[in-house]
Amino acid sequence: MAIKAIVFDFDGTLLDTETLAFEVVRTIFEEHGQELALARWALGIGTVGGPYDPYADLEQLIGRPLDHKLMRARYEADLTEKADQAELRAGVKEWLEEARRLGLSIGLASSSTREWIERHLRSKGIREYFETIRTSDDVERVKPDPALYRLAVADLGVKPAEAVAVEDSLHGLTAAKKAGMHAIAVPNAVTRQMDFLGADADLLIDSLADQPLEQLLEKLALKSID
Repeated sequence: MAIKAIVFDFDGTLLDTETLAFEVVRTIFEEHGQELALARWALGIGTVGGPYDPYADLEQLIGRPLDHKLMRARYEADLTEKADQAELRAGVKEWLEEARRLGLSIGLASSSTREWIERHLRSKGIREYFETIRTSDDVERVKPDPALYRLAVADLGVKPAEAVAVEDSLHGLTAAKKAGMHAIAVPNAVTRQMDFLGADADLLIDSLADQPLEQLLEKLALKSID
């Protein structure tokens, strides 16, 4: 079945805020004389309210209570500043232009808030490419639940099997596959250790700049035939 739509994740996929977020929290840990373990941090990548609470972890490490509200405010301010200054990941604009040239419908599905997504899509100059945007404001459960992807695909008027998701995390990949979509994994610095192929990614690439989108769609078509 031909691919008619492509749905992108945002954080870590289009803009590598996942690595930035890790760096912000790692700095907070270092200020308290502790080291933030990437393996533990990775448990929450691509979702909200995951199994890992860095502030509770830090409290346990230092043996005293911390002001979670104050730390979250610090985290959000520092992350926003870093994200405002960051560039889109390599190949993003080229893929968006190619998707448009190929006649694909283009959507976005993110576990983040609409305010966060709209802020950065507009500041990076790519808002116009997306025909639909689904965020945590639209669902009761975010990724790995498939609701976000199901909504995005329905908005674009295609069947799940006619759409491909582009993801950087296992939670996102799981959501896309549960929704019945194809999925391309493009990990970043903090998700490279994840087992995407073991989680049923259709294709795994290092960067969107590695190959033209059309070539990858041809590979997906051949894989579907096999």
